[in-house]
Amino acid sequence: MFRPTSTTRLSAHLRRALATHASPPTAPPTRHSWTKQEIQKIYDSPLLDLVFRAASVHRQYHDPSKIQLCTLMNIKTGGCSEDCSYCSQSSRYSTPTKASRLVDIEPVLEAARKAKENGSTRFCMGAAWRDLSGRKRGFERILTMVREIRGMGMEVCTTLGMLTPEQARQLKEAGLTAYNHNLDTSREFYPEVISTRSYDDRLDTISAVRDAGISVCSGGILGLGESDKDRVGLIWEVANMPEHPESFPVNALVPIKGTPLENNEPVPHQTILRTISTARIVLPGTIIRLAAGRQTLDETQQAMCFMAGANAVFTGEQMLTTPCSPWDEDKAMMGRWGLEGMGSFEQPSVARKEGARLEERSAVRVEASGEVEASV
Repeated sequence: MFRPTSTTRLSAHLRRALATHASPPTAPPTRHSWTKQEIQKIYDSPLLDLVFRAASVHRQYHDPSKIQLCTLMNIKTGGCSEDCSYCSQSSRYSTPTKASRLVDIEPVLEAARKAKENGSTRFCMGAAWRDLSGRKRGFERILTMVREIRGMGMEVCTTLGMLTPEQARQLKEAGLTAYNHNLDTSREFYPEVISTRSYDDRLDTISAVRDAGISVCSGGILGLGESDKDRVGLIWEVANMPEHPESFPVNALVPIKGTPLENNEPVPHQTILRTISTARIVLPGTIIRLAAGRQTLDETQQAMCFMAGANAVFTGEQMLTTPCSPWDEDKAMMGRWGLEGMGSFEQPSVARKEGARLEERSAVRVEASGEVEASV
């Protein structure tokens, strides 16, 4: 006789979450046929009108009081063979970042526990690799990390470079919630930033992740020297994917000494705000993640970003190689603005994918249980 397990109980919980947190009936369907001209017109509209429109769309699709708290850990630092001109982890540049080996499992699990205790519901792990070729033992260690952190009830995200469809399948089976693979900028400006990996290489990895049933986290970096047209091009690229990314990180370049972009000018707040607002209108159901560079914004500037539709931040001790706002400061700020943390698997698209995964596993267990009983 089949008895409910913790997995089936969690599956039922996710079904209830879907019913509770589904998009309001008034929310129109998302579009996948935006033109660059349409997006450019939105981006160029008067700033306060743009923010107001974005805030209105945000309230149709999301609870405006909820912010997803994520913590990022660099599990393999430096020594990367890529030539991303913004990144201090490239082996091609002389920077303060020094190469290190892949971290052992237990320190990562301890960091995840600490993040959960401090209110983070998603734990992200980054490794400075081009891809996973020749890293079988390291990949197996990461799969164990994913399983263990997922077992804590947290959402789990990784960014490990390019993936094959089989590697994406293994990550999904281990319990991975999301995979981060940023496009960085528009297709047209991309060659000015990176030469060792093509734009289509990035899109191929995103397709492998999506096809495996993993949520896609893909956004860009502002301040690379790009134009407004390039920011629009980035949003256009993800808006016309078969499925909008689950999350769209908006990073502001943090220039690091030794990289080709070390002398780039800071990104104006209005550029960040326009990008977030436009992304919210064009990607209405997507989590807009205020990511690297957030510590350069004062509290009022951050509040404007939240008003415009940003609903996720990285919080904790460190980003990959740049500063991060501490948990206590973020929680105090959110309290002042009437914001609260989003629960794990609260976003409908994530809950659907997680629910499907658990239903599939439950079905397998039921079938296996029946086979055992039949043989007795």
